Amino acid sequence: MNSTRREFLAKTGLAGGGLMAASLLRGAPAPAAAATPPTSGGVRRQHFNMCGYAAPRLERVRVGVVGIGNRGGGALPRLKVIEGVEIKAICDLRPERVAEGLKRLAGTAHTPATYSGKEDAWKELCARDDLDVIYNCTPWPLHAPISIFAMEHGKHAFSEIPAAVNLDECWQLVETSERTRKHYMMLENCCYDFFELVTLNMAQQGFLGEIVHGEGAYLHNLMELNFGKSYYQGMWRLKQNATRNGNLYPMHGLGPIAQIMNVNRGDRLDYLVSVQSNDFQMGPKADELAATDPFFTPFAGRKYRGNMSTTTVRTVNGRTIMVQHDVTSPRPYSRIHTVVGTKGCAQKWPEPARIATGHQGWLPEAEVKKLQEKFTFDLVKQIGATARKVGGHGGMDFIMDWRWVNLLRNGLPLDMEVYDAVAWTSVGLLSEKSVANRSGSVDVPDFTGGSWKKNKPVDLALKQRA
Repeated sequence: MNSTRREFLAKTGLAGGGLMAASLLRGAPAPAAAATPPTSGGVRRQHFNMCGYAAPRLERVRVGVVGIGNRGGGALPRLKVIEGVEIKAICDLRPERVAEGLKRLAGTAHTPATYSGKEDAWKELCARDDLDVIYNCTPWPLHAPISIFAMEHGKHAFSEIPAAVNLDECWQLVETSERTRKHYMMLENCCYDFFELVTLNMAQQGFLGEIVHGEGAYLHNLMELNFGKSYYQGMWRLKQNATRNGNLYPMHGLGPIAQIMNVNRGDRLDYLVSVQSNDFQMGPKADELAATDPFFTPFAGRKYRGNMSTTTVRTVNGRTIMVQHDVTSPRPYSRIHTVVGTKGCAQKWPEPARIATGHQGWLPEAEVKKLQEKFTFDLVKQIGATARKVGGHGGMDFIMDWRWVNLLRNGLPLDMEVYDAVAWTSVGLLSEKSVANRSGSVDVPDFTGGSWKKNKPVDLALKQRA
């Protein structure tokens, strides 16, 4: 079912969702008012199709990094060694984080200008006229406002996940990217993990047959970090869990599966249902801590999102995707990553990865290894060793950053565009609506304005600097 932005938000009641969460960050800017997009026959009409769009080639990629915390601090060691990158500016609310960022760049050719000490210092960075890319590693409620501001000021915007904290911000990202013709890419690193890329190639080469079903997840015990006083600045992530419901973080598991299924490129997400358990741990933990430490008093006596969220999505072409989220249970880390086709299936977690071509069982490890070698993209063969050495979640972060830099320097389309960012993010936002309605079905809007029918699949064939 197609719907305009206004009709969709009115029907789901999600127009203002997430504004409370945003206000929990002191000084976080409220989203700008968004105009209803032009429509034709009830379908949103695009300003410009960003899927397949190649921005003008850049000889150098001049980057400004906003947020030098956990993710931003980890990005600097990667960006500083990628050919063609010039880190021109860094920004963080906390001066000590900026100082740490400078230490990480010491001894290199990168001598960035610095911004810190006030809530809107990022605006000064984004307004500079000597930057091409804003690399946004701030807390979730700042992802969309900073990215929109960056594109409005002539920069490509690259943001940590999720893209937004409400549906209105998703539409604003789409409309701003199309109107300014500036790339918006959500930094979904899991799309560049080694086995995820192997399964993408398997699917594209037909080894798995017609793709029928996929499963992804974010199963990661974050209890200690969420209740830590310093890991998430201002306790922002705990506040998200205290003010929202449903699947807060679907992108890691969903992104690779969506690419394999050509979502927004021949297929699209149609509707979803979501079910959630009660909270058995976060609330009791907050009460326990508050009993001896007044710092946690504001977090006590309140209802938190449930332990396990399970969302099932159906695509227009009839495929299904299961996405799970659990950041409290004492279980081993897993993103599941299961791909099922008419000729075979593959699964990553638990490791080692497994492949099967029939119900008799998983193929022998030696045969799986041969298949992995066969379906490894040339891109990974070229930079995989360097990626593992530089690091970033085993190397996938480096592959991601190297890839988008390489594409910008060659004037080529990106692997992930704004439509992917908001579609994957919307699954989490819409899961909140489904959970609130006893797991009722919720439509996923067509952010592409119908262009998903003609957009080409992701092409990971190696494209080198000429």
